[in-house]
Amino acid sequence: MSSTDDYYFQYKGCTFISSIYKKEHLEQLEHFEINDSDVFIVTYPKSGTIWMQQILSLIYSGGDISAIQRKLAIERVPWIEVPDSKFPERPSPRLNVMHLPYQLIPKGLKEKKGKVIYVARNPKDIMVSSYYFHKYFAMFEAPKNFMDFFEKFLDGRVVFSCWFDHIRDWYVHKDEFNFLLITYEQLKKDCRATIQKICNFVGRQLDDEQLENVMKYSSFNEMKTNPMANYENIPKKEMGTFLRKGIIGDWKNHFTVAQSEMFDKIFQERMKDVPLEFIWDEK
Repeated sequence: MSSTDDYYFQYKGCTFISSIYKKEHLEQLEHFEINDSDVFIVTYPKSGTIWMQQILSLIYSGGDISAIQRKLAIERVPWIEVPDSKFPERPSPRLNVMHLPYQLIPKGLKEKKGKVIYVARNPKDIMVSSYYFHKYFAMFEAPKNFMDFFEKFLDGRVVFSCWFDHIRDWYVHKDEFNFLLITYEQLKKDCRATIQKICNFVGRQLDDEQLENVMKYSSFNEMKTNPMANYENIPKKEMGTFLRKGIIGDWKNHFTVAQSEMFDKIFQERMKDVPLEFIWDEK
């Protein structure tokens, strides 16, 4: 039987998947040179990362759908923490995603070079989505059951460690960056206005037709059937999909009343000085 140590390693307080990430690369990327034209999507896992890869690709192609039909999302908007991201040699504008906590990012970002779009999502839905992803993705240790994963998530004993630390550290230090914070729920509730906000932030103006294309081809149903976006070829442990439901409030189908109350208490304690509001259901 495999142990947790077979799957993960720790680097400067953050948990990484051993089969994907390398300490040598993580050490180097802190010193990568950042250009003003670089754009970084920052998310805690399962917060809408693939959605943002698709949106950003379409914004920078002016809504041209051929851009999302020829290349995989990971090639269009790579993770910089993955060793084969080829970040230094890519031409501008370099579009990137990362799950990195604040303490591990390239130092140039803190000099207000490049742009950072932080995407937050309500953590109860993140937990449920992450639970299913751990069951599905072969490179993750499979959770014993939901209660076991619930406890690990709250303790930060998961990939990229504690959600509370991740969002707090980025939010507290937001003034160090060219920074835009949006939420998964804002994208769901008012996709057009949120995409327009992103366009304004990165300095790309689209006409109505182009904006409609961005909205249409970054929709959940479009991405789920697009092999260039849906990560269908990743190694799997069991049947399922990378893109599962894409809804707000699925946590209600999994949390007991006691679990919800426990989570709420911890949330209030850990987030009391972080003035962020989350949408917890579709109402």
